[in-house]
Amino acid sequence: MSQATGSVRGPSAPLLMLGAAVLFSAMAVCVKWASAQYSAGELVFYRSLFATVFIALLARARGTSLKSPIPGMHFWRSATGGVSLLLWFYAIGGLPLATAMTLNYMSSVWMALFLIGGAVLLGAARVDGRLVAAVLTGFAGVALVLRPTLEQQQLWHGLAGLLSGLMAAMAYLQVTALGRAGEPELRIVFYFSIGGLVIGVVWMALQGASAHDVRGVVLLLAIGLMATVAQMMMTRAYRIGRTLSNASLQYLGIVFSFGFGVWLFDDPVTWMALAGMGLIVIAGLAATFLRSHSQHDAPDTRSPPTQT
Repeated sequence: MSQATGSVRGPSAPLLMLGAAVLFSAMAVCVKWASAQYSAGELVFYRSLFATVFIALLARARGTSLKSPIPGMHFWRSATGGVSLLLWFYAIGGLPLATAMTLNYMSSVWMALFLIGGAVLLGAARVDGRLVAAVLTGFAGVALVLRPTLEQQQLWHGLAGLLSGLMAAMAYLQVTALGRAGEPELRIVFYFSIGGLVIGVVWMALQGASAHDVRGVVLLLAIGLMATVAQMMMTRAYRIGRTLSNASLQYLGIVFSFGFGVWLFDDPVTWMALAGMGLIVIAGLAATFLRSHSQHDAPDTRSPPTQT
């Protein structure tokens, strides 16, 4: 009986994180292909449209209300998350795939920087030197990652990728606050998707919309499906698993993106880029460990960091 009971629990957290990393990397491949036809704002709109419909149907099936008593908190989370997503999609269109993915994953390092800044502002007697070292290591990695790709036409894409990680860190802090306020994950993701819809509509109103063809529609559907399924898998993994273990496996997205980039887009392989990615992964894991260690790395009952 116990074996039968255990068999319906579903995949373990490591398997869920592995699947999410593969899907997010494959989604980035589709974003890069679709960038030749659609602008970043249009991609955000269609990705958000798919997620909004999916989450609304899922919430209805589960009987989860989407009405929130704290709309202001959702507004700021949706704004920062939506802008982060827009910047990330823009970066994917102009940078090697693994570079764009790595810069977005700088969010853990940015969060460590926020902790240091908060300690300084609050007049803490001592700033954790290990966090400082993690931040410096992360930015050294950024310098190495961007150095081979800082051609004139890629400068803005590199800056956008770096800012996407900063905005993702801000969005995560707001997701954490929403989780502590008792907001369910479906409601958080729903309003994030609504924010993406608004950003996409404004973008298309100002810049216009691109024409569709079969290839474009297939790519848009793939982006929406893979992003939504990966988000649900990651949410479940952070719910049942441990923060540090999940964060470690999440960085496999960089490895998968690197492989896809070399295989499908002939992205260059340089020792500086590889070293920079390694430093950013080390810095991100160190920052995650230092934060989770202070919380005894208990199973995380809050909403997980969202992949933008």
